[in-house]
Amino acid sequence: MVAECAGAPPARRSVYPAGMQSAPFPPDEAARRALLESLDLLDTAPEPVFDRVTRLAARLLGVPIALFSLVDADRQWFKSRVGLAASGTSRADAFCAHTILGEQPLVVEDALADPRFHDNPLVTGEPHVRFYAGVPVRGVHGEAIGTLCAIDSRPRTLAPSDLQVLRDLADIVIEEVRAREGLVRARARLVESGARERASEDRLRSIFALASIGIALVAPDGAFAGVNPALCAMVGYTEAELLDLTFQDITWPEDLDADLLLLQRLRRREIERYQLEKRYVRKDGTAVWVDLNVSCKTGADGAIAYYVAMVKDIQAQKTAEQAILDLNAQLEERVRARTHELQNTNSMLTASVLQQRRAENTLREREAELRSVIENANDAYICLDERGAVMAWNREAERTFGWSAAEAMGRQLDDLIIPPEHAAAHRAGMARYLVTGRSALFDTRLELPGRRKDGSTLMLEVRIAALEVNGRRLFSAFLNDISERKETEARRDFEARHDLLTGLGNRRALLEQLPLAQKRGQRTGHALALLFIDLDGFKAVNDTWGHEAGDRLLAEVAERLTLAVRETDSVFRLAGDEFTVILENLGPDAPGGATAVAEKLVAAVAQPVDLAGGAAPAVARVGASIGIALHAPDATTDAAALIHMADRCMYEAKQAGRGQVRCAGAG
Repeated sequence: MVAECAGAPPARRSVYPAGMQSAPFPPDEAARRALLESLDLLDTAPEPVFDRVTRLAARLLGVPIALFSLVDADRQWFKSRVGLAASGTSRADAFCAHTILGEQPLVVEDALADPRFHDNPLVTGEPHVRFYAGVPVRGVHGEAIGTLCAIDSRPRTLAPSDLQVLRDLADIVIEEVRAREGLVRARARLVESGARERASEDRLRSIFALASIGIALVAPDGAFAGVNPALCAMVGYTEAELLDLTFQDITWPEDLDADLLLLQRLRRREIERYQLEKRYVRKDGTAVWVDLNVSCKTGADGAIAYYVAMVKDIQAQKTAEQAILDLNAQLEERVRARTHELQNTNSMLTASVLQQRRAENTLREREAELRSVIENANDAYICLDERGAVMAWNREAERTFGWSAAEAMGRQLDDLIIPPEHAAAHRAGMARYLVTGRSALFDTRLELPGRRKDGSTLMLEVRIAALEVNGRRLFSAFLNDISERKETEARRDFEARHDLLTGLGNRRALLEQLPLAQKRGQRTGHALALLFIDLDGFKAVNDTWGHEAGDRLLAEVAERLTLAVRETDSVFRLAGDEFTVILENLGPDAPGGATAVAEKLVAAVAQPVDLAGGAAPAVARVGASIGIALHAPDATTDAAALIHMADRCMYEAKQAGRGQVRCAGAG
């Protein structure tokens, strides 16, 4: 049986004739291998960003082997590995070569029972693979370069939650791979555009200055020759201060040797560029982790003229799960730089006929390039005239909002993508800017609601710039659909404060809500009570019917507790078979009221529970021992002490026998 994750497409399974089956090449093999080669991942040193993922996979799934595998022409090579000494295998023997053929994870519960793999050398010999679960790792356009996989020498069934864990960890690897793919493509675009645009130094300086990632030009001796605002903001120095320093001065001392070693290899031309995770020392003395990519620029004599350093702030990735490389600002600033270039070109038209012809040719070429960049941008691009009517609407805008360019041209933005409740504010803001020339919405990144043609809503990340072109005001906007990211953040916030089995608040939620309830009691003058509930006989249910039956019982108990209290009361599951309830706004007889509720809960829990779910009879009975800690409005007991008091009363109730209630007051 192949485990399936709730809410996600099932893992793949297929039937093969007897005998080991070597996986065929996927239809996009050439593009897939080209992407793999361009990422500079093959045959490179281990990297912490991938090693952390494989270690987590091995630990969370409880498997001895976890791999980030790259599938090359005739081999699979392990970029990161846990529990395996070998650095790779033949592609013909690789389980991962099968995984990259499909869109969904591949799960093999027992390789000896699977006709594709039962006589595979990796099954019959070391490392004696019996269980395999792998998720394809794909680039931006879907090419599968490899997998994140978990391996065991024992057969096993993968639970849906474990499969989701493997998917989530694979998403971290996929985001890192796609960020590098974006850097490779951005670097290629910059090199290509640099060859065509050397005559426009001002425009290149604008891109350099307005890039959202740190960029530095470094002299051969390590001194900064040029830095952009993003790098200055990253390390807390002004441009003038950085130009008086070397990169050695702001590198964290423990990270300097590794950086210098790679720089020496680059200087000796052993490598074309290098990538390194290191720390910079901010001006305030704190450290910031960065992802550093360094290449060199040579002069006509072949000597190194300067180094180009691309710096990404990965501090959030180090402290959380991921880092986002934002290249959208580069596209926006290309529009700004292009507008400036057009103004300069127009001022030179009277110089000479020859100069005019050259300028016109250059203008046509670069306008075509700009249209191509905007039309094929990953973000929706919209340009408005001074009346707020649409002048440009690229393909991504069509896909994001459902309006074709023909439908959108000439219409007001509030007729197209602004929710009705925000339309009046949008029109007022436009009118105010036209009068005052000031707006807080421009040149900053905003998160705003939007709507599609079909009326559905989405969340957008928006950056708007106001331009002055030939005496006309234009508004240029890049918009990115972040609905999925916001939903993911909301879901993670919910999961951090809720027990996934019962849907009740967890210990973290209790520790957040109990102090608030105590403060409400102080304001209203009403006592509250904390009930600590421990089930009697729960272990016997697990021992008799298994943990799945125990989980069904816990879910049923949670529902009964919730239904038995008021909507203003709160129920939590701490761990195992322990629950708590906060009773607020108790009357004058707080002990009596709390005890009555506790006895009601004891009676509700004591009712039989059908564990079979409609199959063969399997009825269980459990009891509940409840400890009550009362908190008067003027009491000074903190939340931790109140929980401890209720826990102690619960143990007194349990020692007195099943279904007992014990109560204590807090001073």
